[in-house]
Amino acid sequence: MTLTKQSFHRALPPSSEVAMTDLDHTRGKEKAMQQSVTRTGMVVPKKRPTGRLVMHSMAMFGREFCYAVEAAFVTPVLLSVGLPKSLYSLVWLISPILGFVLQPVVGSASDHCTCSWGRRRPYILGLGIIMLVGMALYLNGDEMISAFIDGRDKQTWAIVVTMLGVVLFDFAADFIDGPIKAYLFDVCSHQDKEKGLHCHALFTGLGGALGYLTGAVDWGQTVLGYSLTSEFQVIFLLSALVFLICLTVHLRSIPEVPLRYNKEETRLLLEVTDPRKYSSIEEIRNGYIACTEINAAAKPKKHVATSCTETQRRMTLKSLLKTLFSMPSHYRYLCVSHLFGWMAFLSNMLFFTDFMGQVVYRGSPYAPHNSTVYLTYRRGVEVGCWGLCINAISSSVYSYLQKILLQYIGLKGLYFIGYLLFGLGTGLIGLFPNVYSTLALCSLFGVMSSTLYTVPFQLIAEYHREEEVQSLQEDEQDTDHRRGKGIDCAALTCMVQLAQIILGVGLGLLVSVAGSVVTVISASMVSLIGCCFVAFCVRYVG
Repeated sequence: MTLTKQSFHRALPPSSEVAMTDLDHTRGKEKAMQQSVTRTGMVVPKKRPTGRLVMHSMAMFGREFCYAVEAAFVTPVLLSVGLPKSLYSLVWLISPILGFVLQPVVGSASDHCTCSWGRRRPYILGLGIIMLVGMALYLNGDEMISAFIDGRDKQTWAIVVTMLGVVLFDFAADFIDGPIKAYLFDVCSHQDKEKGLHCHALFTGLGGALGYLTGAVDWGQTVLGYSLTSEFQVIFLLSALVFLICLTVHLRSIPEVPLRYNKEETRLLLEVTDPRKYSSIEEIRNGYIACTEINAAAKPKKHVATSCTETQRRMTLKSLLKTLFSMPSHYRYLCVSHLFGWMAFLSNMLFFTDFMGQVVYRGSPYAPHNSTVYLTYRRGVEVGCWGLCINAISSSVYSYLQKILLQYIGLKGLYFIGYLLFGLGTGLIGLFPNVYSTLALCSLFGVMSSTLYTVPFQLIAEYHREEEVQSLQEDEQDTDHRRGKGIDCAALTCMVQLAQIILGVGLGLLVSVAGSVVTVISASMVSLIGCCFVAFCVRYVG
């Protein structure tokens, strides 16, 4: 009989360490797809059902529904209350400046939130309420002021209230995206993160499509229109109802394990009698596996008990600024590419209905409301809503196709194609402002929209996964310097506010000088520049 290397090792009595490792491997084999064990004491999520991911995506549906309503009506509303041209850019500057300054603070605060309800959901609920207040003010500001004020000051106060509503809505709608993405990353495994982001893009497109369809309907001629004072009140009622339902479903989708464990959970973590035995908290109730240190028995229990308080102390102004300024280069390049994308996308979307009314249909919003020129402009706005609806539907379709294309062209190909197609499409619209060609090319807007909502956040997830694997390989025990998901998602979504600031400063002046056609031309140029940046500067994992 030949003694092979394998049979020799089987013949030897196994050491206690090998035996315990084999025993753990056997016990954990059946749960290998549901849990993973780390050495950091962090919560490891299990695989999520598709239904839960769909519920989680409903917040994006409601948010984009309200965003679509704002995109369709904010310019006509501001013009209808008599907003001077000199103040138009100010509306788009106040909210993004606040967001750009405060969003990293909110992202870092949510990383260290000790609320028993979770880290992200309290912020999502608060921002959702602010969205509803802002929407109520900008859609009903004129009627609110009419009920309380008469005379010469009526128009001034109507402008103030409407502007305040737009600022509050934009502030909250932009802010809420970061906590929603961080919430998804916290409660999902790496495979479910990718699946969840595609669900987010799908429902973002569907919500936008329904929102633009709402804007394309003449609600003044319906039963609700006759019952209420104005068409804008009908739109607010529908938007608020949709958003409240979606927000409620989202907040009840997947439970979070709070950062600060209660006494019972702390006791479970401390009850470690075997260095190879893993304790779990809320495993059945919340579907998480909370893993203790592999060598927990060899370490003082005080270290485990005080880990949460140490985490809370990390969030200081100094540490926040250090995290932002010491951002690795690949995060910084990703943020810059995201900035190019949103500058191109917003410069087109914010003025698209006005572009359709003034350039394509050759109407004017400044004409008397009963004149043919103004009615022609209103017709162009309604058709522009249909174009934005096409954009939203194509975004949903493309978000599904992304999963197929990803296997062949990877994240780099998806990122490059999104910017390239959008740049070409907006360039053709600016050169040939025809109704039918413009509506057809609106489908390319959806490619860009889906790309911005998925690919950058997938890259963030890849970066975090790479860092976690690297820290495990290096047997890293100190987690103080690790970047939080909340602040990285916030830094990425800050680019939306920065894009709005840049556009508010420069694009408003260009529109007043050259007209709305400059918006699509500038969108095309910025998108093509971003296309080159995506191809040569952004780092891709794998």
